[in-house]
Amino acid sequence: MAKAKSKPMNQGLGAAKAAKQDEFYTLYVDIQKEVEAYLEFDKDTFRGKVVYCNCDDPFESNFFKYFAANFNRLGLRKLITTSYDGSPIAGEQLSFFEYDEGNGERQKPKAISIEIEEVTDLDEDGAAGIEDVKLFLKRTPHTRTRLAEGGDFRSTECVELLKQVDIVVTNPPFSLFREYVGLLVKHRKKFLIIGNTNSITYKEIFPLIKDNKLWMGVTIHSGDREFRVPDHYPLNAAGWRVDENGVKYIRVKGVRWWTNLDHGRRHEKLPLMTMQDNLRFSKHKEIKGKKAYDRYDNYDAIEVPFTDAIPSDYDGMMGVPITFLDKYNPDQFEIVGITKTWFGGTCKTYPKQTQIGKDGRESVVTKLNDGPSIKVEKAPVGRTHYKVANEHFIQLYARVLIRRRRARPEKGRKK
Repeated sequence: MAKAKSKPMNQGLGAAKAAKQDEFYTLYVDIQKEVEAYLEFDKDTFRGKVVYCNCDDPFESNFFKYFAANFNRLGLRKLITTSYDGSPIAGEQLSFFEYDEGNGERQKPKAISIEIEEVTDLDEDGAAGIEDVKLFLKRTPHTRTRLAEGGDFRSTECVELLKQVDIVVTNPPFSLFREYVGLLVKHRKKFLIIGNTNSITYKEIFPLIKDNKLWMGVTIHSGDREFRVPDHYPLNAAGWRVDENGVKYIRVKGVRWWTNLDHGRRHEKLPLMTMQDNLRFSKHKEIKGKKAYDRYDNYDAIEVPFTDAIPSDYDGMMGVPITFLDKYNPDQFEIVGITKTWFGGTCKTYPKQTQIGKDGRESVVTKLNDGPSIKVEKAPVGRTHYKVANEHFIQLYARVLIRRRRARPEKGRKK
């Protein structure tokens, strides 16, 4: 047996996107954990529904495998999946003649769609599962349809399938995340998909979050996740391994489940201390012992650098890290905005500034307007900062602007 190889550490989604390496395959266990969390909140989440995996190879995709293996338990009405031309993993475990049919310039294996409306115990082992699905697909070619337009989720064929379904569950191409979400929203579909945390700051995505049309999923909140990658994927970045069968995996930071399906974690109240108690007892050195929370110079809000440092008794506007959305409870807080130029909401616009880098190098920029800034008494040492006239400023990462809601009835678990 070949010895497994690995390299600890991680690869960011930004690097993957820059390299246009969009072929990340989600592990079965991660799909299972996430879907099961919705069933805990509402056991009928998927009952009677048509589920569509529109970025997934039939059978090889773990999304397809999970929903096919659990078809009856979930109570699905139908499962649809579509592949795309040239998929590097299609046909590895189950091949169809349609993959190689005909000539032409299209890459092989050629795209197909598969529709399943029932899963029965074909192998007569006493249980209906994935092996029965495999037999069914082998014996029933009419469940397969050739996709003449190559299987792109934006193609006419795939959009027509999208119109027929209730819930979309998949891992879409990272580089097309904005366009992918836009398509789902346009057709008013429920969905559960994987994306990256930086998407929060996109002007196409954040308004959906603010309007309570999109939120974070349940099971991924920090750290990284492992994904399978194709054989041709270069392992020249941090965080990878090759298992004993030669299958390649990488670890990716900054991924989240994104959804508009309700779940119980979304309604858990975040336990918080008062402002005074935070200033006295916070575990964070940036808060403990200060006389007051910092205020932004260009937004009418206080800076809250950690989610657990949100004061429970402050009624004004607060800027919090984007990872706050992992614990966001719409019954407890209102999302007001985000500290990005495209959103607006600033109370001040700076003229051109002098940026002083960590190494002391100076340059004239306008960056201070694209984010929250804090005025400091003197120029910080060893930190990038900005000078406007004789005043010094530091700039923080993008912040979500929130306000505490007044007490509202909390939602309980659906029976």
